[in-house]
Formats: sequence, structure tokens, C-alpha cells
Amino acid sequence: MPLPKTETYTIEDIYNLPDGERAELIDGQIYYMAPTPSRMHQDLAGKMYATILQYIKTNGGKCEPYIAPFAVFLDKDDLTYVEPDVSVICDPDKLNDKGCNGAPDWIIEIVSPSSKRMDYLTKLLKYRTAGVREYWIVNPMQKQVTTYFFGEQENADQYSFDDDVLVGIYPGFIINVGELLK
Repeated sequence: MPLPKTETYTIEDIYNLPDGERAELIDGQIYYMAPTPSRMHQDLAGKMYATILQYIKTNGGKCEPYIAPFAVFLDKDDLTYVEPDVSVICDPDKLNDKGCNGAPDWIIEIVSPSSKRMDYLTKLLKYRTAGVREYWIVNPMQKQVTTYFFGEQENADQYSFDDDVLVGIYPGFIINVGELLK
């Protein structure tokens, strides 16, 4: 018996969604998102973004952080469009008025009950194969941070919100998520 055909969507389909409807596109498949994140989600994303921005400015870094909604076009086709909670891009040539063309150097996703599968599986694989150097999954329900470093020596670690977490793309930069929430 043949497999049922699935429709392949493009970035144009994302742009044509009705107002207020949010979705991401990964390899031609649409993944709908909650229309508005929770207050805790927004608070955490904002504090992480502000901490990263302050560190970069204070230390003369060349990278640029962005907070969702910020378009990231991971591939060189029109089949993938994501809006990570926080993106850090170190190559200014990847940036234009529409967003980031190519893989950010560091992506942070904050887990919500409806996004667990996407953040831990689908996006993990996509970000790794697209060339993201560092990926953090911040899980407020479990008070955990899972970090992935991709490259010649891949590494994955898990931390509690009370732990200091070393930022791989900025040696010496440490974030303690629990401290951010106090």
C-alpha cells in the first residue's frame, strides 16, 4: 500500500497565515505554535536576552542577540523558517531586514508544555544539521537547562537552574538561570 502524500509547505505559506496565527516551518512541514507564550516564558526569554546583550556590549563582542519573534531561515531553500526564543548571530553577513539567513551561532529555546517534542527532538536535529554551534533548551517546568555543543567535539550537558552554565561561544561567560529569576 502506498504511503499517503503529504503536502510540502514553503515560507510563502507561513507569510500567508491568518493574522494572529503563528507557526514554524521545518523541511516543508508546518508546526503551529501557541498564539502567545506564557508570562513565565516571556520573562525568562527577556532576561536571558538582556543578560546576553549586556555581556556582549560590556566585553566588546561582535555577535548580535535577537529575541523572538525573529525570523531565522536555516537552509538555503524556502522550506525552513523558525523563530527561536533567543538567537545569537556572530556573522553580520547573515543578517538582513527579514532576519537571519543561515544558522545562528547560539540558539536558546524555552520549553512550554506544547513545545517539548519540537525542542528536544525536531529542532535539536535540525539545528545540529544546519550548523548551529550551540543550542540550549531551557525547561522551566523541570528547572533544567540542557546544552548542546556541535562541531568537531560534540557535547551535551544537563544543569539545574541553580547551576552556573558556561556559554560555549563566549569562554568565561556564565549564566545562572535561577539567579535571573530572582
